[in-house]
Amino acid sequence: MTPPVTHRADFPLLVRQPGLHYLDSAATAQKPAVVLDAEREFYETSYANPHRGAYALSARATECYYDARAEVAKFFGLRDAACLIFTRGTTESLNLVATAWGMHNVGPGDEIVVTRLEHHANFVPWQQVALARGATFRIVELTPDGRVDIEQLRRTVTPRTKVVAVAHVSNALGTITPLDEVSAIARAAGALVVVDGAQSAPHIAVDLSALDVDFYAFSGHKMGGPTGIGGLIGRRALLEAMPPYQMGGDMIEVVGDERTSWNVLPHKFEAGTPNVGGAVALAAAVRYLTSIGMADVRRHEQELTTLAMNRLGAIDGVRLYGPDAAHRSGVVSFTVDGIHAHDLATILDQAGVCVRAGHHCAQPLLRSLGVSATARASFFVYNDAADVDALVAGVRSAQALFHGPRTPSPGALTHAASAGR
Repeated sequence: MTPPVTHRADFPLLVRQPGLHYLDSAATAQKPAVVLDAEREFYETSYANPHRGAYALSARATECYYDARAEVAKFFGLRDAACLIFTRGTTESLNLVATAWGMHNVGPGDEIVVTRLEHHANFVPWQQVALARGATFRIVELTPDGRVDIEQLRRTVTPRTKVVAVAHVSNALGTITPLDEVSAIARAAGALVVVDGAQSAPHIAVDLSALDVDFYAFSGHKMGGPTGIGGLIGRRALLEAMPPYQMGGDMIEVVGDERTSWNVLPHKFEAGTPNVGGAVALAAAVRYLTSIGMADVRRHEQELTTLAMNRLGAIDGVRLYGPDAAHRSGVVSFTVDGIHAHDLATILDQAGVCVRAGHHCAQPLLRSLGVSATARASFFVYNDAADVDALVAGVRSAQALFHGPRTPSPGALTHAASAGR
């Protein structure tokens, strides 16, 4: 296998720390220099409050904000940029839909369907809507290899189903969900499709002009952009029918003594002073990913994921969770017999290897796997085979410290093929 090409040199933090093996991109990605430069340049040359000022600097800030929205919309294949609502990220976007749409459209006797893969941000808001509105909350389970059970989804969705909420890519297992199949099932029942795109937007090509979904949420910081900026992309008819999520600032049209009217999209859902600097930097991040090419991003991560799964799976006592590399993004979740995931992460950190340990905000998923925590290595464009080498060496060192591997316990979801067993 040809070693994957790395873009590490584009990321100042990693350049300044050559011994660091950053394998936690599913939590947040490092920032390329072009993103840092874009945000700094905006604040140094064009910063002002947009929309409200008659002076030239405010007009320039407004133009920067407008251009950033257009560029991010284009990245996602969105033809109507006004249907991109800037938020703080995926969590706020999903809460916006659950509150502004769910609380007003779901009632007693209705059903809400989620999958076992969901991050808490696409699980708990819908659970709470169901509790508040007297609806039935249903969970679709997984196949033995950690994918959404499409046949169970087909049986679960009924004419009473109002919404199907699904992660495009699982943050805990990396599983890629076939949205075309999910959407076809939901559409046949007249249900909306709400997609958590936090883990798909940075790693695979997303063309919303071709995907039949109603809402798509994403986070900028996982795409190499800054924290505090992300978005919700929705169908215009749905967004226009929904009430505001927050009130004040530029989302107002006219305020009367007794009634108030709302501004047009996207401003209706962007109360207060917008994060213009974050939007400008996010636009720089999508330009950066576009310059690499999302097909190459996917290919790069798939090569590293395959390498990591093969290397880790060859170690006695290591258990891998989730599907094969063809059906997952750049995430490898695993446990080591006899070593708690947090202890393993601490030992790896001493060797400069950064992995996540815990339930990954997916407690219902890990409960179904029969484990309380896993270690998770996640890849992005700046990783290479040396990072996998360091990870594998760190796992072996941890096993030596804890007196060697233990006999695997049965019952957990594993991917035996990639584990070489």
